Amino acid sequence: MQGTEERAGEAEAADAGGAVGDDAAPVWLRFWPLLLLGAAIVPGVVLYFGGRWLETPVMQAWRTVCLAVTVQALPFLLLGTALSGAINAFVPARVFSRVLPRRPVLAVPVAGVAGVVLPGCECASVPVANRLIGRGVTPAAAFAFLLSAPAINPVVLTATAVAFPGNPAMVAARLLASLGTAWVMGWLWLWLGRAEWLKPTVRHGGHQAGGSRWREFRAGFQHDFLHAGGFLVVGAMAAATFNVTVPRSVLDAFSGSLWLSVLFLAVLAIVLAVCSEADAFVAASLSGFSPVAQLTFMVVGPVVDMKLIALQAGTFGRAFAIRFSAATTVVAVLFSVLIGGALL
Repeated sequence: MQGTEERAGEAEAADAGGAVGDDAAPVWLRFWPLLLLGAAIVPGVVLYFGGRWLETPVMQAWRTVCLAVTVQALPFLLLGTALSGAINAFVPARVFSRVLPRRPVLAVPVAGVAGVVLPGCECASVPVANRLIGRGVTPAAAFAFLLSAPAINPVVLTATAVAFPGNPAMVAARLLASLGTAWVMGWLWLWLGRAEWLKPTVRHGGHQAGGSRWREFRAGFQHDFLHAGGFLVVGAMAAATFNVTVPRSVLDAFSGSLWLSVLFLAVLAIVLAVCSEADAFVAASLSGFSPVAQLTFMVVGPVVDMKLIALQAGTFGRAFAIRFSAATTVVAVLFSVLIGGALL
C-alpha cells in the first residue's frame, strides 16, 4: 500500500510539473500559425511598397546625388589611403624631422605649402594627415596640410581657371584665401588646441624591424580605407538629403544681398559636399551670386563639408571635428571676403 501511495504521489507531482511547464511556455508559441503567416506576407508587402517608394522622382534624385558624391570621392579616398599606407610602411620617421622645421610655428606654413603636391580631394587628405601625426609630425602642421591639400593643388587650380575663363583673379583669390585659411587654422591649433580633443586611435607605428614592408602597407591601407569609407557614405547621404529637400526658390531668395549670399553659399558648400576638383564648375553655374560669394563657396567647400566632417569625426573624434569645423568655417569665410573684396 505504501508503495502504491508513493507511485500515486509521483504521478500527481509529474502532472503538476507538466501544468506548470505549459503555463510557463511563451505566449507567442500559442499563436505560431499567425506568426508563420505574417512571416510569409509582411516581407513581401514591405518590399512591394518600399520598391514603389524608391522609384519616386525624389528618391531617384536622392540615389543619384548620393551615388555621384560617393563615386566622385572614392578614387581620391583610395589615393589618400594608399598614400597614408605608403607613408606608414616606407617613409622613415626621420624624414619628417628633416623636411619640416623643428619649430611648430614655422612647420605650419611649410606643411600648408606642401599641400600643393597632393592632387586629391579632402577625402584623401584626412587619412594622410592622420598618418603624419602618427609618424611624429606636430598636429598643427598636419592640419594645415589637411586643409591646403584639397584646395591649392594643381588639379583644383586648373579646374578653377577652366570654370572661370579669362578671370585669373579668381584663381589667385582662391589660392590665397585657401592657403591663408590653412595657415591660420594651423596656428590656431598651436594656440588653442588640446590633445584631449583628439581621439586616441590605434595607429600602425611604421616599419618594424624584421617585418615585411608590403604587409605593413596592406595593413595600413586596409585599416584607413575601411575606417574612412563608411564615414564617406554617411556624408554623401547627408548631402543627398539636402539636395532633394531644399527648393531652388530658396537659392534665389539669398542672391540679392551680398552678406546673405556669402553666408548662404558657405552653408551650401558644406552641405552639398562637392569634390574640390569639381566645385569650381558648380560655383560658376551660380551666376546670380556675386564673385565674392562664389569664391566663398570654393574656399569653404574643400575645408568644411558634410563628408569631411564625418571623416574627421571618425578619424580624430567628434570633439575635434565639431570645434575644428566650426572654427575653419569662420576663418574661411573671413578670408574669402577679405581676399575676394581686394581682388575681385
